[in-house]
Amino acid sequence: MRLLIILCLFISASVFSQNGILAKEYFKNGEYEKALHEYNKLYAKSPSNINYINQIISSYQQLEQYDEAEKFLLKLMERIKYPAFIVELGYNFQLKNNIEKANENYQKAIAIIDENASHVFAVARSFQNHSLLDEATIAYEKAMLLNPDFNFNIQLAQIYGEQGHIEKMFSSYINLAESNPVILGDVKRAINDFISENSDNENNILFRKILLKKIQQEPNLLWNQLLSWLFIQQKDFKKAFTQEKAIFKRQPESLDRVEELALISVNENESEIAKEIFNYIIETAQDSDTILEAHQNLLQLEIKESSKEYYPGINSKYLELIKTFGTHAGTLNLQMAYAHFLAFYMNETDKATAFLEDTLKLPLTELQKAEVKLKLGDVLVLQEQFNKALIYYTQIQRNLKNSTISQEARYKVAQASYYKGDFKWAESQLKILKASTSQLIANDALNLKLLISDNKYEDSLQTALKLYSKADLLAFQNRNDEAITVLDKILSNHKTEPIIAQALYKQAQLFELKLQFEKAQANYESIIANYRDGILIDDALFHLAEIYEKQLNLPEKAKVLYEQIIFNHADSVYFIDARKRFRALRGDAMN
Repeated sequence: MRLLIILCLFISASVFSQNGILAKEYFKNGEYEKALHEYNKLYAKSPSNINYINQIISSYQQLEQYDEAEKFLLKLMERIKYPAFIVELGYNFQLKNNIEKANENYQKAIAIIDENASHVFAVARSFQNHSLLDEATIAYEKAMLLNPDFNFNIQLAQIYGEQGHIEKMFSSYINLAESNPVILGDVKRAINDFISENSDNENNILFRKILLKKIQQEPNLLWNQLLSWLFIQQKDFKKAFTQEKAIFKRQPESLDRVEELALISVNENESEIAKEIFNYIIETAQDSDTILEAHQNLLQLEIKESSKEYYPGINSKYLELIKTFGTHAGTLNLQMAYAHFLAFYMNETDKATAFLEDTLKLPLTELQKAEVKLKLGDVLVLQEQFNKALIYYTQIQRNLKNSTISQEARYKVAQASYYKGDFKWAESQLKILKASTSQLIANDALNLKLLISDNKYEDSLQTALKLYSKADLLAFQNRNDEAITVLDKILSNHKTEPIIAQALYKQAQLFELKLQFEKAQANYESIIANYRDGILIDDALFHLAEIYEKQLNLPEKAKVLYEQIIFNHADSVYFIDARKRFRALRGDAMN
């Protein structure tokens, strides 16, 4: 008997749930009479369900049966004292064009907050549901005055933004960040929709003025942090640096924020201000690790900007740093960077190998040894000593199984095999790496696997693929001119093969490294014209747009390409950047 009762209850609940789904589907499809019929049945069984109540009211209103909705609401309000129903009644009058009665009920709903400030949750939400933003604002502001513990800054900020009250919106977001610094990141993301890279943008100016006024009225590092963030969005790194120095002066525990600004400047190719910041870190920092890291970053900038005749001077600076800071586990990054410089820039691979072998003799952890062996393997690949390189990579895999560096070593094995033309073995290793825990390694593995699998069957001798892998190796060896020449052979002799798009793209990237932007432009344009359905189309669109915008001063052409990514390639990794660049070029007054 008990089992029978449970079974009946289960069947009843199941039917009830199905009726709810049916009613929802009717409403969604615009079949409001059927929806109303089903919701009335559900309401009869569950007369306190707010969802059924709201859907009955909405169904009446969709059918323009406003008098029926009014009767339903008045009867409901006799039974349930719920403040949101007063707003619903007012909105029903508004739909009947009885604005006087509508406003009368809206004011009544707002007044009820005086009786109990907690009524704001139901009242304001109901106002917002019907886009009655002025009334919702009044409700939230009143409740915050009545109960100082209430914080509706985020709701108010969102409403102010929708209303176009930008100054009020900024102030609300700033107040929110002040009351809860943990959500500063969320506040920045929200504000970011309303500002642009243009420092003359009206919203940027307004936000800056509000923050400067705050700094004058009540000193708080939060205002400096937000001001620094604004300057970074505007790519005005010098002004951001001024704010970061002010923050550090008052809170000198860490230079992390200053260092982060320097690295952002490097990524944005603002090398002069980056150098200034790194020098400030060297002069200011108290710990040797921070000072050494700043020195290394300065050297990396110098290498990037120097030609070969300046390399001996850079070599001397590296040796001076090594002499000053010593060779031990704590300076491993310095030693690795120097070995890389020796091999890849000075072309002194034997010296680099000997230096790294000496580093391996230091008391290092297994992970540190793996890092050195990974670099040793790279130097050996540079020398085309693939078998020796594979020994080091394999040792890493054996000693640190399932670690990220082990997966990186496996990728290096596949890459070295690919360079020497052993495509079958390379592909077998890449298949394993598709499931790598490192997304970057997994992506690189997938891209290389696709390159091999898409092109290995086109030619039984794999001539084009072998040429392409040779060009890839030459690029790895910093022999870019030779790599470009090899790619030219592919483009001349293998015109009908799918590897052409890949060769055009690789060559375009090398042209960009050599600052030959017109040549890169031609390659990207060829991909866009002839390989629109290929996997490289969004890459070509984005890089060509960047060339138009940043190198050739053709912003209108860039805007067209960014727009193509937005509308035709929503799943592209470039989508967010393309949308941001498009809006900036269009000169949007954000939102």
